[in-house]
Amino acid sequence: MSVSIHLQSLRGNTISEYVTRFAFGGAISVIAGLSAKHYGPVVAGLLLAFPAIFPASATLLADHEKQKMKKIGCDGTLRGRAAAAVDADGTTLGCLGLIAFGLIVWKFLPHHSAALTLLFATAAWLIISTLAWVIRRKL
Repeated sequence: MSVSIHLQSLRGNTISEYVTRFAFGGAISVIAGLSAKHYGPVVAGLLLAFPAIFPASATLLADHEKQKMKKIGCDGTLRGRAAAAVDADGTTLGCLGLIAFGLIVWKFLPHHSAALTLLFATAAWLIISTLAWVIRRKL
């Protein structure tokens, strides 16, 4: 499977789907904020490494695939699950990069410039996420 962008797919979403994504993202951010108050910023940072809209996007993706298959008279449950699984796989790979990003910011920000730390952390995220994707693709 190759990585590609299809901007026309943005037109297929409804307002309720965007509201669902916003609600999931907001809920995870609130949970992270409450965790920061109770457990400290390290735990909250780990929670924020979890992509906030993943739960919504996985369910919406599965629903879209089911609807596509229903239009041609087939049950799209398995196809929907498979599409959500592929999305989860990519999310996992991206999270590896986010963990690296968080660790670098956590360790370097108190002692180095913010701009340099964020630049280095972003580069680490990109390199690790891409490397993970390449390794996963080879396997």
